[in-house]
Amino acid sequence: MERADDAENDEFPPEKRLEPSNTRLLKAVIATIPDMETLQQFVAYENAHQNRTQILRRLRWTSEELRKNEE
Repeated sequence: MERADDAENDEFPPEKRLEPSNTRLLKAVIATIPDMETLQQFVAYENAHQNRTQILRRLRWTSEELRKNEE
């Protein structure tokens, strides 16, 4: 059985979520990353396609928050 999160991630993969150039929209997208697996997909996409320092920094901050929440 497919989880709702899995279906959502299939519909809106990193390439669709990180596509906008609107920084406010990207901040909102990054804020909704639910887990480390999804975050890793976003980082991989960003490194391979856009490589925007500001977005990678925000993704790093999100990883730090996710790690804190796991503890």
